[in-house]
Amino acid sequence: MNDTAANHAPTEDVVATPDAPSAEARRPAPPVPPGTRLLALGGRSVLVPVRPLIGCTVLLLALVVVTAVCLAVGETNLDPVTALRAAFGDGTARDVLLVEKLRLPRAEAALAVGAALGVAGCLMQTLAQNRLATPDTVGFNEGATAFAVASVTGVATQLLPSAAALAGAATAASLAFALGGGAGRNGYRFLVVGLGVGAVFGAVTNLMLSRAAIDAANAAFGWTVGTLNSRDADTVGHLELGLLVCLPAAVLLGRRLSLLRFSDAVATGLGVRVRGLRIGVLVVSVVCAGLAVAVAGPLGMIALAAPEAARRIAGPRCVPVLTSAAAGAAFTLLADLLGRTILSPIEVPAGLVTAVVGGPYLLWLLLTTRPRRTA
Repeated sequence: MNDTAANHAPTEDVVATPDAPSAEARRPAPPVPPGTRLLALGGRSVLVPVRPLIGCTVLLLALVVVTAVCLAVGETNLDPVTALRAAFGDGTARDVLLVEKLRLPRAEAALAVGAALGVAGCLMQTLAQNRLATPDTVGFNEGATAFAVASVTGVATQLLPSAAALAGAATAASLAFALGGGAGRNGYRFLVVGLGVGAVFGAVTNLMLSRAAIDAANAAFGWTVGTLNSRDADTVGHLELGLLVCLPAAVLLGRRLSLLRFSDAVATGLGVRVRGLRIGVLVVSVVCAGLAVAVAGPLGMIALAAPEAARRIAGPRCVPVLTSAAAGAAFTLLADLLGRTILSPIEVPAGLVTAVVGGPYLLWLLLTTRPRRTA
């Protein structure tokens, strides 16, 4: 009986159940700010702003189209697709020679100069919290021009203008920063002092040109009006090398610059070394502006208009360094294209084109900009 009862005793059925979800699987996804996407790769994740990414991508595509048009248009017109292929060595010998030897170096210089001015303008405007604070208005370009002209009218060499322009931009930046009391909450004072510093360097440039020999003055004329015609390949190479270093640095600085919209005390509390950040921004801006002036002279309004266009494309939530670089390159290419074609066969320097087109824009910006009151 006991054995029979034991054989017929009810037993628990063992049911296979799926494994319980782990704590990692049950953990809800972290909240994502509006307008961003969270990309996870391995054990790391990064927030990607959607609007700046889309805007920068579209702007880069437009830049490719503008570059193709610049390579195709001239005394001998080509198809834009043919011009792009010739830039990579694919095409007839005539097309490759025309594009690679004559038009591509000029377009390359325009792209590098415009990108450098766009980056410098974006950093300076964000640092001073003023849309009018650019290398044009705070004296950087005038200082670089004065030193470059001095190097040409004094000791003309192939390598000296780049170093001289950097020294001039650094001198102007040091004077404006010291006399203006910094570029943070005193951004308006920094701008006014920079205008005075630029005026002094502009007068020095005119004085040197008036007292220089006619040949030396003609050689230095390109650094006073801004032109991309027959630019020295070594100087363009120096600018491109500077951009390789300054562009990643500017992106990293831009991520911290957005915190300077708060007071210095709040930014410091959030872990920002305010003084070091401002010095880093000034150094990158000086290098970009100085090397750009060494190549093409003072191309006005590029550093003013490119960041403004970039902010309209990318939105107000970020510091659009890369978008400003792309916009500056596109504006410089368009200015050079207009200068080459609008009065052909007479060539108008790109600096005059940017001044004529940018003058009304600057006037509109002055009339619509309201100074901010700070406690």
